Amino acid sequence: MAGGGDDLIFVYGTLKRGFYNHYLLEDLIRAGAAAYLGPCTTVEAYPLVCGPYGIPYLVNLPGSGQRIRGELYSVSSVHGLARLDELEGVDRGHYERLPVAVAAEGGGQDAEAYFAHRDFGEKLWKRCGEVGLSEFNVELGKRYVRREDRPIDYCFIDDIHKFILEGDSSLSS
Repeated sequence: MAGGGDDLIFVYGTLKRGFYNHYLLEDLIRAGAAAYLGPCTTVEAYPLVCGPYGIPYLVNLPGSGQRIRGELYSVSSVHGLARLDELEGVDRGHYERLPVAVAAEGGGQDAEAYFAHRDFGEKLWKRCGEVGLSEFNVELGKRYVRREDRPIDYCFIDDIHKFILEGDSSLSS
């Protein structure tokens, strides 16, 4: 792969194959900045919930929820991670890229995943009744509202807090 070291990234939502944001990983693979390594599952249980606009969130509460099924990628530290971090809003307080242990073919791996930001992750889990998913699947993917299809006045952080505080079900479709 091109440029720098490689990091293992566990994806569980719209970055998976067959989902809306997978185009980014496809671009990175074509550029030699990422490689698909296969399916995997988190070693520990974590909450996985859907928030406003059908956006999936992994919450950093190990031992809660279920073991999460997803995919493992090797991503260039130099070229790939910056593009993934931008998509996931790391600098804007949307997600945090944190360590996660996954079980893949051939044994366990230390990887990283994009978790709901600590400012709202646990609140989102509670808002969802502390009932989580084991996988973001095709049915849930149909509920995902693409960024360009969200309201003109859409604000990620404001809508998360509105969803949590007011339980606005209009944001969850």
